[in-house]
Amino acid sequence: MEISDSEKEIILVSDEENKRIDVFISEKSGESRNFVQKLISDGNITVNEREVKANYKVKINDTIKIIIPPPEILDVKAENIDLDIVYEDNDLAVINKPQGMVVHPAPGHYSGTMVNGLMYHLKNLSTINGVLRPGIVHRLDKNTSGLILVAKNDRSHNFLAKCLKEHTINRIYYALVKGNIKKDEGEINAPLGRSEKDRKKYTVTNKNSKEAITNYWVVERFGKYTLLKLKLKTGRTHQIRVHMKHIGHPVVGDDVYGNVNEFGLEGQLLHSKILGFIHPTTGKYMEFESELPDYFVKVLNKIKS
Repeated sequence: MEISDSEKEIILVSDEENKRIDVFISEKSGESRNFVQKLISDGNITVNEREVKANYKVKINDTIKIIIPPPEILDVKAENIDLDIVYEDNDLAVINKPQGMVVHPAPGHYSGTMVNGLMYHLKNLSTINGVLRPGIVHRLDKNTSGLILVAKNDRSHNFLAKCLKEHTINRIYYALVKGNIKKDEGEINAPLGRSEKDRKKYTVTNKNSKEAITNYWVVERFGKYTLLKLKLKTGRTHQIRVHMKHIGHPVVGDDVYGNVNEFGLEGQLLHSKILGFIHPTTGKYMEFESELPDYFVKVLNKIKS
């Protein structure tokens, strides 16, 4: 389903029975269910010339008309935002992102993001992810801190994206979680998908899900808390946070997947500590490490005493 600069109309005739229309169109078009659901709620999808809801079940030979409005013109501006640029060359940059900074513009966050700052500080950024996400190879949640990789040209971006897909980028996180994890190490292999109760959340599910694997090692135990080192084999949205909740040890400070915020934190104690990758031009392995932020260390000192 290509989106052009002008309004586009697409007609589909259903060859399936009893499948939700948002799922059906998403599978046929390759667009996300979120995108399809927005079209439905805006009245841009009709079945047999009638508007329907996202949970409508398609029938054989239903005539589905899809109108795709022209995309909103977005002008992402360069902004002089303080960025901790750990490393930079002609191909890439490594940024140490602070907690609270959104990585790229999205509805509700068109300024003040890391991308706005990158556009100001770096001369070039890859264009593969379009106007909203230039240079962005992988993401960190707003309240997750630490190292993130940025591509400065499309060749580097393609190479690094391929490495990410093949799981050859070394991403190590540190997290403080609730409870005493008795095993010294473990693997969580549990597929993740959107929660049906709250579409902004993710959950462990076999329905419309993707494989998700997280390995962990205990760094230190503090009675009611455990400091973990974690390695992502896959990089799903909110993966570590959902996996830790799933095994009954939510990340401390997580206001979405946790419970009580007993330390008055701004967000989860989850830090992207080590980032290692093969350089797209030299072919050499590079690795960077970032210290735990002050607020993280303060909590560790508090629970030690």
